Amino acid sequence: MNLFEAIFINEPSASAIHFNSRQLTYRQLRAETLEFAAVLRYLNIARGDRVALLLHDSPEFVEAFVAICSLGAIAVPINMALKTDDQCSILHNSGACLAFIEDSTRTTLLTHAPEKLQTLRDVVFVDRKEGQASADNETPGDHFLIIDERLKNPPVTLNSLDYLLGRISGTTPPEFPETGPNDPAFILYTSGSTGEPKGAVHRQSDIFYTNQTFCREVLRLTQADRLFSSSRLPFAYGLGNSFSFPLLNGATTILCSEKPSPEIISRIFAEERPTIFFGVPVVYNLLLEHHRSGKKLDCSSLRLCISAGEALPAHLGEEWERQFGVQVLDGIGSTEMLHMFMSNLEGEVRYGSSGRLLKGYGARLLDEQGQRVAGSAEGNLWIKGNSAALCYWERPDATESTFVDGWVRTGDLYHRDADGYWFHMGRSDDCFKSSGQWVSPVEVEGVLLRHASVARAAVVEDFDSDRLPCACAFVVKQDVESDSGQLEEELRKLAAASLPRFKQPRNYRFVPELPYTATGKIQRFKLRRELRT
Repeated sequence: MNLFEAIFINEPSASAIHFNSRQLTYRQLRAETLEFAAVLRYLNIARGDRVALLLHDSPEFVEAFVAICSLGAIAVPINMALKTDDQCSILHNSGACLAFIEDSTRTTLLTHAPEKLQTLRDVVFVDRKEGQASADNETPGDHFLIIDERLKNPPVTLNSLDYLLGRISGTTPPEFPETGPNDPAFILYTSGSTGEPKGAVHRQSDIFYTNQTFCREVLRLTQADRLFSSSRLPFAYGLGNSFSFPLLNGATTILCSEKPSPEIISRIFAEERPTIFFGVPVVYNLLLEHHRSGKKLDCSSLRLCISAGEALPAHLGEEWERQFGVQVLDGIGSTEMLHMFMSNLEGEVRYGSSGRLLKGYGARLLDEQGQRVAGSAEGNLWIKGNSAALCYWERPDATESTFVDGWVRTGDLYHRDADGYWFHMGRSDDCFKSSGQWVSPVEVEGVLLRHASVARAAVVEDFDSDRLPCACAFVVKQDVESDSGQLEEELRKLAAASLPRFKQPRNYRFVPELPYTATGKIQRFKLRRELRT
């Protein structure tokens, strides 16, 4: 069974998507998905072709994703919040020949790094300015020529989605072919230990497996449920929350194209009345602060709250439950495993833990020599389950070190107590998560070192006053007599201009020297130890 068949066995008249002022039934969503499939056929998309999605959370994202996978092509969702250079790098690595993009981003994207767009032959833009002409008034089918003689980039055919929908109007919808059990269906990109994007290649069956495991054991959905996630669809976490779980179970997904600020989330809670909310710890913290400030948060419709992305500090979960009477079920998953493989369960919450291992998954803890650890000792977490990615796209070395004999190395340090609850102890490498997203110390250090007054810099994981992960920068000044306060202010401005918020150092420490190994590598573990003591 493909995604199209699995989703549209649901009651046609039931509500599938709430998006801004639109409400789509499963019948309407089916019709629009078939239109997307006809557009893909019109553009000669073949089995195995990669098709990129640079779209806000929207019906168009869902329709395109289902049509691409069901036709045997490979969907490549790309985070809209990434810098344009990172988006271009993913387009380049994936070899996407077609991209669906927001009208507001097309000019910036196509002119930013044309040397990375050599495989891109078609771009379809979604114009959300209803009834208005596109910004540059291109004629449908025009070739968008990069204005740079040196690059000699081949032209890209540019069309509006509305124009193509008109072209395929009245045509017979395409038939969806049978797919093999190991045929790639989509690639989700994550950042690994080097900070470079790695594409985890998944099958359609991986989606069905996470629905059978996490969704059925933890969420226990009914058709009356309405799901809202602050994590976006291009993330593995968000894809399950807002796409596969609600739509495979005849429930309703609430999609929002706006940045999920406390004000936006509060409005959605009041107007859309979700029954399940998914967030990351920093979002729960922001919502609690929003509530404390007098802007009351209406959580009366919620029956469950879910947290993932990084460990939820126990006090946050406890305060949320005290304030709103709703438990927060913390868990852990990964892009490589598609969704969560450990979670707390309703009525069995142990705050501070990632819960218990879900049915259908295996876990083991290994020491640095690859031997199993005994009892409650700390070890490197390896996971096994049928939702595991096939590989990293065109990254054989990374694939070999992460996917071993059916097991997946998570890079997380854990221990397990006698009751079967798992506790996160940190990362086994130097990367860490902030706001649920990976931070590469090397990338942040590279930005700080651009400042002429910085001699050396090292970035490690720290925790703010709410015990949420954040970046801390240790800085060695060029001039030891210079004003540290002034330099810190300048570094904060530099980081704000160069990095997304979650990567910007929250704390700065000015030190006379950094610890190094004999081969010249920074010993970040010593800096982390200094922060703890």
